[in-house]
Amino acid sequence: MSRAAVSRAAVVIGAARGIGAATTRLLAETGWSVLAVDRGSDDPRLPYALGSVRMLEELATEAGSPAHPVVARVADTCDEAGLVGAIGEAEDRFGGVDAVITTAGVIAGGVPIWEMPAAQVEAVLDVDLGGVVVAARVGIPALLRRPEPRSGRFLAVSSTAASRGLPMLAAYGAAKAGVAGLVRGLAAELRGTGITANSVSPGSTATPILDESARLYGLDAASAFAGQHAIERLIRPEEVAAALVWLAGPAGAAITGIDLPVDGGLAL
Repeated sequence: MSRAAVSRAAVVIGAARGIGAATTRLLAETGWSVLAVDRGSDDPRLPYALGSVRMLEELATEAGSPAHPVVARVADTCDEAGLVGAIGEAEDRFGGVDAVITTAGVIAGGVPIWEMPAAQVEAVLDVDLGGVVVAARVGIPALLRRPEPRSGRFLAVSSTAASRGLPMLAAYGAAKAGVAGLVRGLAAELRGTGITANSVSPGSTATPILDESARLYGLDAASAFAGQHAIERLIRPEEVAAALVWLAGPAGAAITGIDLPVDGGLAL
């Protein structure tokens, strides 16, 4: 399929639910074609459910249209070979890739890091940082395959935990701080290519991961986190998606190497 047959094309990783699903929907609504990627299965190292293949397929059906298709693809962000296949499918279907947006994330903790099960520490570091590294290693070459002049985007979801120490979430904070550092380095490495690299740091966002955070802190409901925000409410996934889609579009062309807070004032 030629590039003229579609508008801009994005790959969204971690798309089955939460911020990834909201980002996929908004991209499709604003004229993008999207390959929506998710592992579609639980991680045995973690004690809660992740997004499913059914969620991913329903998202593709609901969000896509003939003019701006959303295609579901099962692949694990930590599996470089699997992600190579997903990116290749996007290039074949859409004629190229203009944005790689990685939103996949997990959380674990609830105890000091020296008391965390080693498998949970590994899961957090693997997915929240290692998965972003894999997405960059696989996705940026696809962005570079677009002919000049390019306007490619590499975007990742970090967290307010990258810049604010959160008790009993040290591994999560370390991984997210690594994401912010990674995009700064990528921005420098991509100098002169027409491709930018940025991250977005949400505060407490109404997603299944926040529900797990509430459980880790022994709270009755995730709504208890709202009081930490200056706006005194939780952030909606659609609000984080709006920042990602804005950075992916023409308005974000002059922005690179930043970690954009969408945190309701949590970091104040």
